[in-house]
Amino acid sequence: MNAKAFLLASFTVIIWGSTFAAIRASLHGGYSSGHLILVRFLIASGIFVLYALWPGVKFRLPKKEDLLRISILAFIGISIYHIGVTFGEQTVSAGTAGMLIGSTPIFSAVLAVIVLKERLGILGWVGLGIGFIGIVIITFGSAESLQISQGALLILMSAIATSVFFVFQKPLFDRYHPIELTAYFTWIGTLPFLIFSPGLVQELQHATMEAHLSAIFVGVFPAAIGYVTWALALSMGKASSVTSLLYLEPIIAIIVAWLWLDEWPSTISIMGGIIAISGVLFVNLLGKKRQSVSEEAA
Repeated sequence: MNAKAFLLASFTVIIWGSTFAAIRASLHGGYSSGHLILVRFLIASGIFVLYALWPGVKFRLPKKEDLLRISILAFIGISIYHIGVTFGEQTVSAGTAGMLIGSTPIFSAVLAVIVLKERLGILGWVGLGIGFIGIVIITFGSAESLQISQGALLILMSAIATSVFFVFQKPLFDRYHPIELTAYFTWIGTLPFLIFSPGLVQELQHATMEAHLSAIFVGVFPAAIGYVTWALALSMGKASSVTSLLYLEPIIAIIVAWLWLDEWPSTISIMGGIIAISGVLFVNLLGKKRQSVSEEAA
């Protein structure tokens, strides 16, 4: 991974890691989950409209043959992902949510096996098994009793959705600039959120200042700037190398939630997070070792 891609991806992971605490702050301050999603993506969509209309900017519309694919990816990577995360955080702490989203590379690896026909080998499957055990432990640890947490399941749905989003958007970078592509995803992905419009004005009038500032933050930085910097990093480097930095996201999420909200995941969830990340690292390091051996043989 070149230095520019590394810096852009690192910046994105820091922003995304802090998002979980910001979402919780808005929810605690008077925003409902649906209204928070709508507000943040109306902000993000507005930013991309200003960019597209900015004098001197050459902004192209998507080609007809790509519109269906872009729309499906927008629905999966924006609509489904953010509904799962935001509604999931009604009952799941910010740090736990970060750990569950940190399992994204596990689902990406499974997707690569199914869709791209990549081979993991026995040790690779062992690593995935370790990762999934960690996910199960986090899921149970996020509930107040020994049961499956509905919020955790929603966030796991988001992890799977973003895995699909990351894997299948890569080929589109050959035909579109990352900022253009991110704008398409944002605009199309925002449309389903309009169902949350009723009651928005009244809720905004009663929410706290912290909730408003947090909503603005998640609209400007994670939803707009973060997706652009991530798309730029993906377009410049290998997807596997760039997405490996997502391992840091749970750590950032836990630290920010602790400093901002005085919130700390349960001991069981932290143990599960360590196990899950260990499994992901095992698969990733195994893949890199196999790739280097293949290159030497060639």
